[in-house]
Amino acid sequence: MQLPSMIAIYFLMWVFSAFLVLPFGVQTADEAGVAKVPGQAESAPANFQPLVILRRITVVATIMFVLFMLNYRYQWLTPQMLDFFGGTRPVG
Repeated sequence: MQLPSMIAIYFLMWVFSAFLVLPFGVQTADEAGVAKVPGQAESAPANFQPLVILRRITVVATIMFVLFMLNYRYQWLTPQMLDFFGGTRPVG
């Protein structure tokens, strides 16, 4: 696999893991027991820490990417193994 493809796949996994990681560890003002700022949404996090979240996202994305590359190299799971309905037969 070429380097630009690997970078693109890592970027896609990073974005996916952002949506996966963001809901974990977040507390609203009501859950944390702190006063709300006037006009604050009820679902807004009480203590937003972007660097911690970026680090978590990067760790999850790196683990996913390493597993993807190992699967690409050793072919643990192939499209043929996931073809439950016989859709990958040649047309003709």
